[in-house]
Amino acid sequence: MSTPPAVRIVEVGPRDGLQNEKTQVATADKVELIDRLSATGLRSIEATSFVSPKWVPQLADAAEVFTAITRRPGVGYPVLVPNEQGYERARAVGVEEIAVFAAASEAFNRTNINASIDESLARFAPVMARARADGVKVRGYVSTVLGCPYQGEVPLDDVVRVARALHEMGCYEVSLGDTIGVGTPHKARAMLRAVAAQVPMPALAVHFHDTYGQALSNILACLEEGVAVVDSAVAGVGGCPYARGASGNVASEDVVYMLHGLGIDTGIDLPLLAQTGRWLAERLGRDTGSKVGKALAQP
Repeated sequence: MSTPPAVRIVEVGPRDGLQNEKTQVATADKVELIDRLSATGLRSIEATSFVSPKWVPQLADAAEVFTAITRRPGVGYPVLVPNEQGYERARAVGVEEIAVFAAASEAFNRTNINASIDESLARFAPVMARARADGVKVRGYVSTVLGCPYQGEVPLDDVVRVARALHEMGCYEVSLGDTIGVGTPHKARAMLRAVAAQVPMPALAVHFHDTYGQALSNILACLEEGVAVVDSAVAGVGGCPYARGASGNVASEDVVYMLHGLGIDTGIDLPLLAQTGRWLAERLGRDTGSKVGKALAQP
């Protein structure tokens, strides 16, 4: 099996990475983070989330952040929206790409949003309709594709069904997320193959958390199947608050280092990305979660 010649990294640090931080991150620091990331050669940076501030207080400044960032030509700045109200807030500040989020686990849906999988998908219909009418791109996320903190194993059929539904609703790309980081390469490969039988591989991305240290191995297994889009977070920030021992998203620096070692083009300046990760970690008051970031900091 061969890997793709080029891979697009979707940087999720400013949204998925920061949303569970206990200490409030200053709006100016969020803006600087996104601007620093924009300078590294990244082409997709998930900027923030227009969810209710009551549920995610860390991202209550979504409108202020999006308005203040310097949007570079050729770089996408998607934002997460949960419903029509979030969509309206996002559009009011000039958002041109959104993301919607669904879980493949019935238990996860029931526990977190008090709805079934089908009910949660139905809620996206009006958002998708408005996005289509406005010419707004929509990316879809499927969480808990390799395990759920409440029900354990998640049937592959459910993962395939949700991914296919999002694609058929109009998502140009569907990101398959191992939310609690329990996946291993064999399972990751099997999951991707099952989904790719129903959704074209060019419309798929993978999103791994590194709870058990398996994220890079899982990504490599999926690259060998032909996936060419990988989600990651600078400095390895983030992590599911419901996962035991969650250590965060796979670090963008570590993913880029591996990809470059495989001869895969990313268009990203790795030293600059690592520097940005260390800058962010300093702002958060801890060491970077990237092994590459630490190694490149050594004299």
